[in-house]
Amino acid sequence: MDLSGKTALVTGGSLGLGRAMASAFHSAGANVALLARRDGPLKDAQKEIEENGPGKVGAYQCDVTDAAEIETVHKHVVEAMGPVDILVNNAGKSEAHPFMSISDEVWQSDLDLKLFAAVRLARHIIPAMISKRWGRIINVLNTAAKAPPPGSAPTSVSRAAGMALTKVLAGELAPHNILVNALLIGQIKSDQIQRAYDASDRSTSFEQFVVEAGKRLPMGRMGEASEVADVALFLSSDQASYLTGCAINMDGGLSRVV
Repeated sequence: MDLSGKTALVTGGSLGLGRAMASAFHSAGANVALLARRDGPLKDAQKEIEENGPGKVGAYQCDVTDAAEIETVHKHVVEAMGPVDILVNNAGKSEAHPFMSISDEVWQSDLDLKLFAAVRLARHIIPAMISKRWGRIINVLNTAAKAPPPGSAPTSVSRAAGMALTKVLAGELAPHNILVNALLIGQIKSDQIQRAYDASDRSTSFEQFVVEAGKRLPMGRMGEASEVADVALFLSSDQASYLTGCAINMDGGLSRVV
């Protein structure tokens, strides 16, 4: 799959899934813009990804909950790499609590991070995609968007809104050859799993923690970030030219909802 000449922008691009996807795009020939809040991990990711191929790799410190920062960074990316062809809305965190314990501030913060950031970035990027009659948007959500369990708000609600946004944009942008899909993440070995381990009693090693958690899944193991990146790469390629409006479970068979 060849992405030569394309520019990909990945939010939450410094760690975990975002870093793996950005690396896959770059290996396929794309220029890649990494967005994240912390400068240190950004620079580490930039250095690592630059070794994979000849394309440009830009590291941009950005709080995607801030509309003004999004606008500024988008301008910088276009100046350095040209219009964005592939947008991956990956920024997010797991925020799950009993409904009655969630304040308005927590609701708003979660929606700003997981929904409005995607809305604002898409608004900036879509006009150039329409002009070129080519574009790819991937919204990284989780399986709770389809099957929200008790105690999963606000994450499950904001992710469900992201799935609806995916469908709306897919329908509106299909006539312009812009494809919009979502990846619904289950148990994938990533920085979020590392945080879950850090919050545990650490009675075992991280590797054993991952193995034991994976045994509870239908496939008997956790997924790898590289496996998510492979699907994202396919969705971003010309080989996926008739695939849009889909919410694909990346969960090894965990979700009961297709």
